[in-house]
Amino acid sequence: MHVETFKTYCDLIETGSFSQAAALNFVTQSAVSQQVRTLERRYGQELVERGRRKGVTPTSAGRILYEACKGMLERLNEVEAQLRVSTTEISGTVRIATVYSVGLHELPPDIKRFIIAHPQVNVRLEYGRADKIYDACLNNTIDFGVVALPLRRSQLEVIPFRSDKLVLVCSLENPLAARRRTSLKALTGKSFIAFERDIPTRLTIDRLLKAHGVAVKVAMEFDNIETIKRSVEAGVGVSILPASAVETERRNRTLAALSFTEGTFTREIGIIHRRGKVFSAAAREFIALLTETRSDDTQQK
Repeated sequence: MHVETFKTYCDLIETGSFSQAAALNFVTQSAVSQQVRTLERRYGQELVERGRRKGVTPTSAGRILYEACKGMLERLNEVEAQLRVSTTEISGTVRIATVYSVGLHELPPDIKRFIIAHPQVNVRLEYGRADKIYDACLNNTIDFGVVALPLRRSQLEVIPFRSDKLVLVCSLENPLAARRRTSLKALTGKSFIAFERDIPTRLTIDRLLKAHGVAVKVAMEFDNIETIKRSVEAGVGVSILPASAVETERRNRTLAALSFTEGTFTREIGIIHRRGKVFSAAAREFIALLTETRSDDTQQK
């Protein structure tokens, strides 16, 4: 039995999707199905429940096999990483997970620099909600994650990355768009487009508004920054977002971005990974590039 088969099976159970497992392993969905049937014939019992509409669910036997395979694959990855530490060759795959706002607007220049410097490395960037990224780090399915406002957990290490300036964002038709700066007080009673309540950036913005005695009217809540921007463009309301995430719209004059008279407000972005993780040479080089970029940004400021 090939190791790749066990990895594909674990990806299937973790994603709950034949299509996603196929994409992660660069094979077709039918190939994933065939590998599952091969495992079922080998062990003489069904491993996943058929006929379910909402994702793939393992049977009790399937869960036992998943736990065993997962431990085996993690140990194999650790051994391979330890063997590569002594080599100067930077190659292989680096798996990163990040939230949309960071992945779309913060990381692209860094990824481009890394790929140019190390074209033999395959960078696999995944997007997801912060809670899923923490789980992926703990489960060792990624090398590291990049999240906003990283939480401190006993099993995780946090490496500071950079700070995002927060700005007020409104449509060009909004009276505030004629200004360069505004006060938080000016948002009192305004229709506000917010992140969903469990997203860390939303919690930070809520605390910021409360600290300045500002009560807004939350008109809509979304789990991603792109939908928030489109709603603001449509004039549904205003929002507070990272300046980097609206730079393109500001430059193209589809949105206005205003600083605050009370001062500069920021959200911190951090690199997270499982405590004690042994990185490949490629992953270590990528983290070094990111932290070097942060140092350069700090010196420029």
